[in-house]
Amino acid sequence: MTVSYTLKVANAKFGGFSKLLFRWKGSIYKLLYREFLVFCLLYSFISILYRCVLTNYQQEVFERLARHCNKFAKLIPMSFVLGFYVTQAFQRWWGQYTSFPLPDNLMMVVSGNVHGTDERGRLLRRTLMRYANLSSVLILRSISTRVRKRFQTLEDIVEAGFMTTDELKKLNHLYSDFNKYWMPLAWFANLASQARKEGRVKDDIALRLLMDELNNYRSKCSMLFHYDWISIPLVYTQVVTVAVYSFFTFCLIGRQFVKPEKPDEDKIHLDLYVPIFTLLEFFFYAGWLKVGELIINPFGEDDDDFETNQLIDRNIQVSMLAVDDMHQNLPLLEKDKYWVDKGPSYPSATMKPVFMGSTHDMRILEDDDEEPLPIPKTQMLAINVWPTTQKVKKRKNKSFEQVCLCSRSRCEDEHSRLKQPSKAINPLPPQQQNMTIQPVFHEKLLGSPETTEQANQEP
Repeated sequence: MTVSYTLKVANAKFGGFSKLLFRWKGSIYKLLYREFLVFCLLYSFISILYRCVLTNYQQEVFERLARHCNKFAKLIPMSFVLGFYVTQAFQRWWGQYTSFPLPDNLMMVVSGNVHGTDERGRLLRRTLMRYANLSSVLILRSISTRVRKRFQTLEDIVEAGFMTTDELKKLNHLYSDFNKYWMPLAWFANLASQARKEGRVKDDIALRLLMDELNNYRSKCSMLFHYDWISIPLVYTQVVTVAVYSFFTFCLIGRQFVKPEKPDEDKIHLDLYVPIFTLLEFFFYAGWLKVGELIINPFGEDDDDFETNQLIDRNIQVSMLAVDDMHQNLPLLEKDKYWVDKGPSYPSATMKPVFMGSTHDMRILEDDDEEPLPIPKTQMLAINVWPTTQKVKKRKNKSFEQVCLCSRSRCEDEHSRLKQPSKAINPLPPQQQNMTIQPVFHEKLLGSPETTEQANQEP
C-alpha cells in the first residue's frame, strides 16, 4: 500500500521531519540496506587484508594504488549524472500519475445527458460506464503487475463483472496484433449514438459533450500504454548504473586509511578504521540511484507504487453510483442557513482580520522639515476634482489652525473685492469676466504657493 505521511508534516515545526526518519515501510533503509551491508563487508575485508596479511612491500604497492584510485575517482561527475537522471524519472512518474484514467468527468456527463428513469435508460447509463471501466482494466492489466495477478485471463474479467460472455466473444473475434483496450470505448461511442436516435440524448450538443469526454478518457488510457512502451533510453540508465557502481568500487580501495605519503603528514593523519564520510557518501549516491529505480515504473509491487487494484474498485463503484443511484435523485429544496445571514458565523475567539491589501493600513507621515517643491506658475483649470497637496515648511510657533484662518479670511476678502469692481474701470464682457475670475477664485480656494507663504510670514 502507498505510504502516506502527509498528516505528519501538516505543520512546519522544530524537528518535524525527524519523526519520518524512523519509519521502515517505504523508507530508503528498506531499499538500500542490502547494498549498504555488502559495501561495508567488502571494505572491512580489504582493510583487514591490508593491515594483517600483506607484507611491507605489498602494503607500499597497495598504498600507491589507493592514492591513485582516490585521485581519479573524483573525476566521475556523480552529482550531474544522478541529478539529471532522477529529475527525468520523477517527471515521468508524475506524468504517469496524471494520466491515470478516472471516470469522474465522464460519469457526470452520462448522468446528466442520458435521460430515462425506466429500465432501458438505467441499462444504457450503466453499460456506458461499464465499457469505460472495462477499457481501463484492459490497459492496466497490460502494464501493472498487481492487476495482471488479479486478472490473469480474460475470463477472470468476465467473472469480476466488467465484461459479459457475449462481449468476450466479440473481443476475441476481432483479430489484431496490438492491444485491444480501445474496443470497449468504440462500443461506448456506438451505444451513445444509438441512445441519441432513441431520444435518450436530447440533442447533438449533448452527444458532442459525451464524445469529448470519451476522447479525453481514451487519451489517458493511450498515454499509459505509451509510457509503458517508451521508457527512458536504456543507454542512459546503463551510464548511471555503471557510474555509481564503478565509483564506489574505486572507493573500496581509494578510501582506505593507509599510511601518509610524507612523514610530515603524521601529525594530521587519523586512522579511524570506519570510513564515516565514505559511508554517508554511499548512502546518498546509492540511495539516489534507488529512488530513480523506484519511480521509473510505479506500476509494480513496491511500497510506494500505485494502488491500481484499489483504484479499479473505486472507479467502478463510484461510476455506477453516479449514473444509477444518483440519477435524478435530488434532495428537497429548502432555504439554506444563509438565506437571511449574508456570511458564515464564527466564534469571536477565532475571528481574524480580513486581508484587504498590503497597503490598506499604511499611514503616510509628512516631514516637517522638508522644503517645498518648486511648482511652475501655470494657469489651473476652473474645476479640479483632485487638488494638489503641497508640503510647506511651517514655523514651530504657528499652529495649523491659525494658518487656515488667515488663508480663509484673505480668500473671502479677495472674493468680495472681485464681486464689486471699481466704477472707474470699464467692465469687461461677461465671457472675459468668467475666464478671469474663475482661475483666480479657484487658486485662492486651493491655496496658491504665494498665498501660503504670506500666511506663514504674517505675524
